[in-house]
Amino acid sequence: MNCRERNNFSINQLKIKTVETQSYKTVYANPKTVTKGWVVIDATDVVLGRLASRVALILRGKDKPYFTPNQDCGDNVIIVNADKVKLTGKKMTDRVYVRYTGNPGGQRFSTPKEILAKKPTELVRMSIKGMLPKNRLGDKLINNLYLYQGSEHPHQAQNPKTIKLNEI
Repeated sequence: MNCRERNNFSINQLKIKTVETQSYKTVYANPKTVTKGWVVIDATDVVLGRLASRVALILRGKDKPYFTPNQDCGDNVIIVNADKVKLTGKKMTDRVYVRYTGNPGGQRFSTPKEILAKKPTELVRMSIKGMLPKNRLGDKLINNLYLYQGSEHPHQAQNPKTIKLNEI
């Protein structure tokens, strides 16, 4: 093949395969596109850590296909019988929660048994909050959690969907 033949050589003669591809765009959720639902979970005799990890997943919205890390994509979660959670082993008396009042010598210690005696739903709230992001989004997400001691809750008008933990 000489120089003149090389210049007249067309692309069709090369027989290059062209692949027709679709271009996919990543869809980011925003407050207008997110559909927030309501979920009820019964915490009777459920291990606290398993409950907290699954509820944090729902609050964050990681169970949805359009999860976006910097948006509130999760559902509102209602936990009934929050005072009847179970801790395995000797955690009820041996585990120690530490908080600090901000004053010198203001370190306070408490066990889950003491926390349940004072505020029965606070133990569940603390464990779920610990599994959410430690920023403004985490503060916003914890407000989508509703805890109740008994089996009754005032959110019947929202038509919440009852789920079991093993279905998540």
